[in-house]
Amino acid sequence: MTKWLDAATNAASPDTQLFAKLIAERDARNELALLGLQQPAWRALVARHFARAAVPAALPLVVTSSEHAEFVRTLHALLLTYASATIHADDAQCLAAIIAHACLRPDHLWRDLGLAGRDEVTWMLTRYFPTLVALNTANLRWKKFLAEQRALSLGLQPGPAPGCPGCEDYGHCFPELQGGL
Repeated sequence: MTKWLDAATNAASPDTQLFAKLIAERDARNELALLGLQQPAWRALVARHFARAAVPAALPLVVTSSEHAEFVRTLHALLLTYASATIHADDAQCLAAIIAHACLRPDHLWRDLGLAGRDEVTWMLTRYFPTLVALNTANLRWKKFLAEQRALSLGLQPGPAPGCPGCEDYGHCFPELQGGL
């Protein structure tokens, strides 16, 4: 993360710090493509927050199944309907893409994003999508909640995000899908 903050346009900005953390997690594993950002969005994000960064101008292409692509597209759109007017719209676009792609991975959302815990996810979502956070009155885990909200917005039966079945707590979140465990 230090590498990214050293290249930051404004290292004190909470948004820059958030993106530095999210990018650094993928960068450390040579997995920048897993951020799910399209080339123009990636270049603009780097220019906005990390103008002095020596990073690839282009990300490798990530191919997802059509089912997963639909999940990402619709979750991304849902998140943007709840975007705060106080946040830079392009940052909200980027974060929505990063979150939607993280839901494809098989762990807790905070780990998939490279954050320190659920509290950091709550802070991030509250900053960017506050009215969506207010809907989580049952205090569901964030990946489960986002998948549920996506399904409900499409008139579908709620179910797990694509990455949920690989998570250690899948049976806790979806006992009905584990034979009632």
